[in-house]
Amino acid sequence: MADPVRIALVFPAVLGTYGDSGNAVVLTERLRWRGIAAEAVPVEIDQPLPQQADIYVLGGGEDSAQALAVSKLADGSLRRAADRGAPMLAVCAGFQILGETWLDGHGDVSPGLGLIDCRTDRLEGPRAVGELLVDATREGVGVLTGYENHGGRTVLGPAARPLGVVRSGVGNGAATVDGAVQGSVVATYLHGPALARNPALADHLLTQVVGSLTPVDDREAAELREERLRAARSAGRGMRRRQWRPPARDA
Repeated sequence: MADPVRIALVFPAVLGTYGDSGNAVVLTERLRWRGIAAEAVPVEIDQPLPQQADIYVLGGGEDSAQALAVSKLADGSLRRAADRGAPMLAVCAGFQILGETWLDGHGDVSPGLGLIDCRTDRLEGPRAVGELLVDATREGVGVLTGYENHGGRTVLGPAARPLGVVRSGVGNGAATVDGAVQGSVVATYLHGPALARNPALADHLLTQVVGSLTPVDDREAAELREERLRAARSAGRGMRRRQWRPPARDA
């Protein structure tokens, strides 16, 4: 019998805001529905990060939680997992700490883990709170729906690509995009949990581990998505759409 696919849920007690821990549940269940053995492995703040997990999931948290998570992951354990190509999903605070720098609660610039070529400072204007719609740049993923609640502005460097272009909402707060994709790492400001709202994104991560997947009955997820899409459209926030272009590279 094949070993189960192991999904490491990184520090859920401090990086689990807005139900982000549910992303690990979604990944696990979508494999089990297809007859593939899988298990979610919560990793508490006082435990070492498992080096042989198949997927890593990080969620949102407060400034103090971010600082604690960075201090625990500064041993290079998460970077080693990324270097071997393990898929990762990082949401909100998890997204910010994977960058080069982020701002703590005192407004001081703090070093991140450097897995994503991005830097986070303060969002201009009010805090980004509400429904977020994103046109994913990855083929087959489609429109992403979620809920954002953050005060950060994340600027991508040339090594990172956005997860998608913002249709409604704020997202990164720069270049009208949300999230980042770099190597095996996928990051976003989408809460929800994101993978419950966006099963195509969940399957995108899973295919990197198990290959092609058989279809499953996603009627309930489709109903949730449609309801949330209507809510975002009716809110009418930031409906301007701009075309994202990659940054110019030096010759």
